Amino acid sequence: MWRQVLLYFRTHRYHADNCQAEETLQSEDEEDIKAAEWIFEPMGSERMEMRKRQMSTTQENPGTAQTQHSTGNRGSNACCFCWCCCCSCSCLTVRNQEEERARRTSHELQAEGIPNCEESPAPTLEEVNAWAQSFDKLMLTPAGRNAFREFLRTEFSEENMLFWIACEELKQESNKSVIEEKARLIYEDYISILSPKEVSLDSRVREVINRNMLEPSQHTFDDAQLQIYTLMHRDSYPRFMNSAIYKDLLRSLSEKSTEA
Repeated sequence: MWRQVLLYFRTHRYHADNCQAEETLQSEDEEDIKAAEWIFEPMGSERMEMRKRQMSTTQENPGTAQTQHSTGNRGSNACCFCWCCCCSCSCLTVRNQEEERARRTSHELQAEGIPNCEESPAPTLEEVNAWAQSFDKLMLTPAGRNAFREFLRTEFSEENMLFWIACEELKQESNKSVIEEKARLIYEDYISILSPKEVSLDSRVREVINRNMLEPSQHTFDDAQLQIYTLMHRDSYPRFMNSAIYKDLLRSLSEKSTEA
C-alpha cells in the first residue's frame, strides 16, 4: 500500500513539474514576442510614415516628380555605366559639349560662306571642249578649275579642290616662316581629323605628312596632293563631264558662237 501511495505522489509531482515547465516556456515565449514587437513596431511605423510623406509630397508636387522621372530616364540613357541616373552624369556633359561644338562649327561654316573662286576670264568654246579631252587640261586653266569646283560643291567635296590649290600656293613660297605658317594652316584645315574640311587620305600618306611637319617645306604635302588629284580624276571628273553644269556651259558657248 505504501508503495502505491509513493508511486501516486511521484506521478502527480512529475505532471506538476511538466505543467510548470510548460507554463514557464509559454511565458518566456510571450515575453520574447512582446519584446520583438516592441523592437520592430517602430520600424514598421517609420516605414509607413515615410510612405505617407512620399505620397503626400507626390500629390502636392506632381510636376516635380515627373521632372525627376524624365531626368532619371535621360540619365539612364546617357551611357551603360551610369547607374545612378543623375543629371550630373559626366557622359551627358561630354555629349552636350560635343553637340554644342557641332552646332558652333556649323554656324561658323555658314558665317564664313563659300570661299572666292580664282580670278579668270570667261572660258572660250575651245577651252571648254578641251576639258573633255583630259582631266589635266581641265585643271590647267583657272576657268576650268572654277567650273569643276562649282560641280564639287554640289557633291559636298569642294575641299579636295581647295586643298589642291593650297598645295600649289605653298610650292610658290620661298620664305621659311611663311612656308611653316601655310603648312600649319593646310594641316589644320585639310589634314586634321578635327577639321570639317578634312580630305580623304590613307594612313601611309598621313604618316608621311606627320614626319614632314617636323620640318615643313614646299613639298610637305606632295604625296597627299597627288592622291587627291587622282581621286578627283577617277571619281569626280567623269561625273562632271555628264553634269548639267558642264553641258549648260558648253551649250551656252555654242549658241553664242553660232550667233556670232
